[in-house]
Amino acid sequence: MVKLAIILLSFFLSSLISSFVNGDVAAGTSKKIGQNFAGKNPFTAKASLIRYWKKQISNNLSTPSFFLNKASPLNAVELATFSKLIDQNSTLTSGQLQDLCSKANLLCAPDSSTTSPATQDAKKDVNFDTYSEQNFTNYGTKRRGGADTFTNYSNFEGLPVNNFRRYSRNSVEHDGAFANYGLDGNVADQSFNGYGKTAKGGRGNFENYQEAENIPNLKFNSYNENAKGGRTQDFSSYSNEANGGEQHFKSYDKNGVGPRSDFLTYSNHSNVVVSSFSHYGENGNGTQEHFTQYGFDSNVPLNRFTTYSERGGGTVIFQSYTDDANIGDDTFSSYGKKSTSSTRAFFETYGQSANRGAVNFVSYGENSTDHFSVFNFYGENHNFNQYVKDRAKFQIYVNRSESATKSVSDGEKVNGNNNNNIWVEPGKFFRESMLKTGNIMPMPDIRDKMPKRSFLPRVIAAKLPFLSGNIDRMQEVFHAADGSMMGRMVNDVVEECERAPSPGETKKCVGSGEEMIDFAKSVLGPNIVVRTTENIQGSNGEILIGSVVGINDGNVTKSVSCHESLFPWLLYYCHSVPKVRVYQADILDPKSRAKINRGVAICHVDTSTWGPGHAAFLALGSGPGQIEVCHWIFENDMTWVVADS
Repeated sequence: MVKLAIILLSFFLSSLISSFVNGDVAAGTSKKIGQNFAGKNPFTAKASLIRYWKKQISNNLSTPSFFLNKASPLNAVELATFSKLIDQNSTLTSGQLQDLCSKANLLCAPDSSTTSPATQDAKKDVNFDTYSEQNFTNYGTKRRGGADTFTNYSNFEGLPVNNFRRYSRNSVEHDGAFANYGLDGNVADQSFNGYGKTAKGGRGNFENYQEAENIPNLKFNSYNENAKGGRTQDFSSYSNEANGGEQHFKSYDKNGVGPRSDFLTYSNHSNVVVSSFSHYGENGNGTQEHFTQYGFDSNVPLNRFTTYSERGGGTVIFQSYTDDANIGDDTFSSYGKKSTSSTRAFFETYGQSANRGAVNFVSYGENSTDHFSVFNFYGENHNFNQYVKDRAKFQIYVNRSESATKSVSDGEKVNGNNNNNIWVEPGKFFRESMLKTGNIMPMPDIRDKMPKRSFLPRVIAAKLPFLSGNIDRMQEVFHAADGSMMGRMVNDVVEECERAPSPGETKKCVGSGEEMIDFAKSVLGPNIVVRTTENIQGSNGEILIGSVVGINDGNVTKSVSCHESLFPWLLYYCHSVPKVRVYQADILDPKSRAKINRGVAICHVDTSTWGPGHAAFLALGSGPGQIEVCHWIFENDMTWVVADS
């Protein structure tokens, strides 16, 4: 009897645990046991984080919802399964990785091998509307005439991957149009390899392509290479208002005969976008490229033109290129070098900005037999090294820092003076005195532009430490090959995590809620609280400051600030910030005076170790150690402080 009772009790407990794990406890039982577990499944990562919070933090404050919502959604069975897979030190299959990423809410590249291949009736035009993650390999090959359109494709997605390999290869007069492609997405990884290669005639048009994209990674390799018959490409409204990212044009129009490419409103109003043109138009004949309003009003654009039009011939026009841009860096290396057939370059109103960065022309037109350039209304701070002096004409060179216009003799080396008046977003930095009830001030864009992700459970995160010696393992787990967007993501984060701390700084990268609690506790002690700005209302506009409360009575204290990093799972760069004051302020609509937000602001009292070129000093007009500098805590970032007694 005793043995039977033990068996029955064991069966009951096993069934009860199984019910908890699968989240299907009967209503009555759930209610009764919920008195002990606050209605939470005790075997979930979220319940575990709650228990850890209560154990490690000495006050009676409950775990804030904004922090708790970042916990892993994995249940106990999934946690054990994936932990075992990673512990076996073997490569996850594509199916296992996609299952992990889906269930754990991670950022992973889609499995391109499982994407549906796009099919085509060679006799009909095809319109692709609201499509995503399709394989267009060999699509349009040897197509004769016709036109295909891609509309509303991969919009509002995280890490969309589409394959356009050998698209329209060997086609004749085949058109393709990409409109509203990849709008407002996150970390797009798009490759156009061999697109239009050896095609004859036809036209491609990219309109509203990757607009408002966050960290796009776009590659055009061997695009239009060996194309004949004047194939035309238009990049209209391409990657405007993008944030970060890279775009590479390799062997674009190489060996082409009579192709034309127009870059209109390319990367306008974007932030720190890198574009490279390698072997662009090399050995081309009669190529025509027009860059109009390229990089207009962008922030720190980086453009590389390497062996552009080398041994080729044609016409290139740069009109209103990077006008009103902030800083930036352009390099023209071996541009037009060894060109042998009528090559003309026109730079009209190029780089007209008060905040120009460096522009370098190295071996420009070197050893060419028929190359001529005209620089008209050309901006300041540009270097011409190894330039063919007798084949360049400078007309009305503008040096805005001197508020003067002057003519420059042909071939003269020009060096302007950078006034270092870097543009900083209004409201990004402000003085402590501005946090005053009744004051109206600008608020920057505090929206979180990172992909939505969750923490990994600590038991899994501990198996994948952020160390350079572990990069290969992390790349293996997440199928992040070197050179891919995911590969660079892993490398960049590990490099930042291993960087030596600044003077007086204590730092740590954390990939789980428990790790963050441990780090904050190690700096501030167990009586701590975490705060963030309540929502994003008022972002990127004027706000009215309501009531202001100084944390810890407004006394100077220290805090731990945690900032999101781009990584497959939710990862934070946390660091101690000594000598700060932290405030909570009601944010009101300046017209209705209604409360729309509650912001958290941190004011750095000691700025003596900051560099003189820090954007805060350039925005506020001071220098290291002379003023305090304040800023808001952005969406999904947070700051830890000692709790009020």
